[in-house]
Amino acid sequence: MNDIIKILVIDDDDSGREALTMLLCSAGYEVSSAATGKSALNLIDQEQYQVVVSDLFLPDISGLDILQNVQKISPSTEVIVVTGHASAQTAVRAMKEGAFDYITKPIDFDELKIVVLNALEKQNLKSENIYLRRQLQGRFEFNNIIGSSPAMNLVFERMNRIVKTDSAILVSGESGTGKELVAKALHYNGSRKERPFVAVNCSAIPELLLESELFGHVRGAFTGAVKDKPGKFETANHGTIFLDEIGTLPLHLQAKLLRVLQEHEVERVGSNKTIKLHVRVISATNADLESMVQRGEFREDLYYRLNVIPLHLPPLRERQQDIIHLTAFFLEKQCRLMGRAPCTISSQALEVLESYCWPGNVRELENLIERMIVLTDASVITLDDVPSKIVGEKPSGDAVHIAMPSAGLDLDATVSRIERSLISQALVSAGGVKAKAAALLGINRTTLVEKIRRIKMDE
Repeated sequence: MNDIIKILVIDDDDSGREALTMLLCSAGYEVSSAATGKSALNLIDQEQYQVVVSDLFLPDISGLDILQNVQKISPSTEVIVVTGHASAQTAVRAMKEGAFDYITKPIDFDELKIVVLNALEKQNLKSENIYLRRQLQGRFEFNNIIGSSPAMNLVFERMNRIVKTDSAILVSGESGTGKELVAKALHYNGSRKERPFVAVNCSAIPELLLESELFGHVRGAFTGAVKDKPGKFETANHGTIFLDEIGTLPLHLQAKLLRVLQEHEVERVGSNKTIKLHVRVISATNADLESMVQRGEFREDLYYRLNVIPLHLPPLRERQQDIIHLTAFFLEKQCRLMGRAPCTISSQALEVLESYCWPGNVRELENLIERMIVLTDASVITLDDVPSKIVGEKPSGDAVHIAMPSAGLDLDATVSRIERSLISQALVSAGGVKAKAAALLGINRTTLVEKIRRIKMDE
């Protein structure tokens, strides 16, 4: 907010208007005044006022008309109405129309000062909220999701198509691929950006508490329910709810969630009163929900309700050409957050990062960059700064670095995925010419065609 606070006083009583102007000036405000509504609106057209103090009864147009016009011309301006006819009906109407507050004549100046201060405090909070929302929107713009690989270009194309819709979206991908970042980008670039974004990690909340967290509860619903509590769906009303790790939701809660999505209403635990909802649902999973449906671990009807628009985020190992851009982005970000001069990374260190398989995906890369910057005072990250786990044996033409996850892996699926990735990269490098791609892979064209057929890869 500006250092100079400007207030407009509107009153057709000359002596009252002059007295009020002098009193507000003595409190340090810059005050303009008008005797009629028409002249006041002309001033509002030409100047930005933080507060308007207007009599409700004016010779040309009413104070309520002034209020409505101010809201159109300058929505951030707070209006305080003054009336010499202390009627509850008039005051209530003014407040319903959007007035910040009202005071009655004769005016108590101490009371007016408090009301003005409260109005300015509210305006300051509104300005801060607008600023924070703009910051959030800037942070979650699509161009802040780093990637120029073909796989990420497909993601951006899908996001651009769905950002303005209210359809349910299911974001799939391994842990660390940025599913919540994508959900926030869709929200803060969509029509609900001024409304709440509420994230719920279904796997992080104990099963006994999850129903209450999602749908709320009433006092006495269970031991410890000492007061009514709204659930996450109510909190997200008219905005977006992000249900992360949706595959971990217990079956009995899947049935209740399905009803909420079908009926667009929710019942708090312990209550039979329904609360209407208008919420966009974005869910995310790192599990294969289709396989879970086949095994009876996830409701088929709920799966189709959540998966209206699928959005798959590729793992980092399938978009290795993005590693150089992600590394530069995280280096700049972490140096800025730590108040350090910009750092760079040596070509040898970058080569190692590009050859690593990144089981933890983008999140693992970001954490590594932060760790390396913290542990070095140099302005260049070198191979010596890269942890031995990631360096491993120096890559050679016939060596591929694969980190074994603690939970193990499916060897056949992993080999098939590597083969598919290498064939895809070779075809891209060869401009789609199979003979050239086969030469890059060190095999003949017939073998390449057979591999493409065997792994059912689009030609």
